[in-house]
Amino acid sequence: MKKQDFTFGIHAVEALLKNSPERVIEMWVLQGRDDQRLMPLLQMAAEYGVSVQQASRKALDDKAGSSQHQGVLVRAKPAKQLNDNDLLALLDKTETPFLLILDGVTDPHNLGACLRNADAAGVHGVIVPRDNSVGLTPTVSKVACGAAEVVPLFQVTNLARTMKALQDKGVWIVGAAGEAEHDLYKADLKG
Repeated sequence: MKKQDFTFGIHAVEALLKNSPERVIEMWVLQGRDDQRLMPLLQMAAEYGVSVQQASRKALDDKAGSSQHQGVLVRAKPAKQLNDNDLLALLDKTETPFLLILDGVTDPHNLGACLRNADAAGVHGVIVPRDNSVGLTPTVSKVACGAAEVVPLFQVTNLARTMKALQDKGVWIVGAAGEAEHDLYKADLKG
């Protein structure tokens, strides 16, 4: 497990400060940037005792591995990696779980977009296989616009076994594929 990670972008950093301020180690902001979008982040950082440093654009680009940092970047302890057992714990405390199961998502931009949409739809958790899929990365967090901090991502060992366990607990599973012959909107989902 990594000892630290970077999160960048205004929404991603704001979500991290609001939801898990204990994970934030230090923060860098673009030299000379003190606009209205950044001020609330600086106030939250001060409130939680987070060290804030000024940095050049090149230094931020190098740390973020990209120029999409929006002038703010934090070094943080990585989020706890959730697994099959954590998923079962969620099922025990959620009466009607609403989950998104993804397979084969290897592009961090796609996972970030899925997390953002899952958050907007009210999903309780996103499930991905541990192998052959992307996990939480700085790019995923940036693209998710804060959703990576509020929607749990469960990385499970065996996706088929997890889906069977979900069905055994009474969770309905509906698959979506472009080549499907059945129309989801005409399906009878009562019962």
